[in-house]
Amino acid sequence: MLDKFDRNINYLRISVTDRCNLRCTYCMPEEGIQLLRHADILTFDEITHFTRVAVENGVTKVRITGGEPLVRKGVTALVRMISDIEGIEDLSMTTNGVLLKQFAQELKSSGLHRVNISLDTVDPIKFAEITRCGNINDVFEGIKAAKEAGLLPVKINCVVKESKEEEEAIAVTRFCKVNDLEIRYIRQMDLVKGHFSRVIGGTGGECHLCNRLRLTANGKLKPCLFDNIEFDIRELGFEKALKMAIETKPECGSINDTGAFYNIGG
Repeated sequence: MLDKFDRNINYLRISVTDRCNLRCTYCMPEEGIQLLRHADILTFDEITHFTRVAVENGVTKVRITGGEPLVRKGVTALVRMISDIEGIEDLSMTTNGVLLKQFAQELKSSGLHRVNISLDTVDPIKFAEITRCGNINDVFEGIKAAKEAGLLPVKINCVVKESKEEEEAIAVTRFCKVNDLEIRYIRQMDLVKGHFSRVIGGTGGECHLCNRLRLTANGKLKPCLFDNIEFDIRELGFEKALKMAIETKPECGSINDTGAFYNIGG
């Protein structure tokens, strides 16, 4: 699928829930959020059907996100449903890693190829401060389980304030080298202010290369993370929503004051 700027849109990111088992300071308010009603969240059948339509129109890469996708009940069944769609070359998941020890092998058996795991520090105290409630040992065990299950390569997403030369980022880099993990540094973003930058070690944030569409847990298809444009796949129908998203994908991001990272998936 080519948009009007000749970018090949072949990557679909699917947020399966707005819920999370952590409260990271840069992602979610300490008091929590107004959660979506269960009735408003897409069913597995709806997600799979839309994904099949997207693949038929050129999508080859799919990533499952949240919130935290592993808190969605039965998510491994959804992974299997999506993995059965012919034409998907890369099926991955972004997770905070807390529940990976429990689910890694089942995810692999269900057809997931690999995982990206969020890790901004290797210091237990600072991790608890950043996440407001997390135990870093759960993440370490999740990383180990992912490697043992063959969810490779395991990639680490490290959020930084300014650069990868910050003290915490340097420590995470060292941890990744010792444990044979790939790392990406993501500068802390602000949707409302339009603050975004290139992901170091990846292609995120490079608008001229952007090949992504994002589907929210309640069925809004967004052609750009940093834009308010969205199309309701239930109201418009899957084909029409997909077509409109491609046709209106902006050349460059600006601001988004109607969404947040926890319900779009980053």
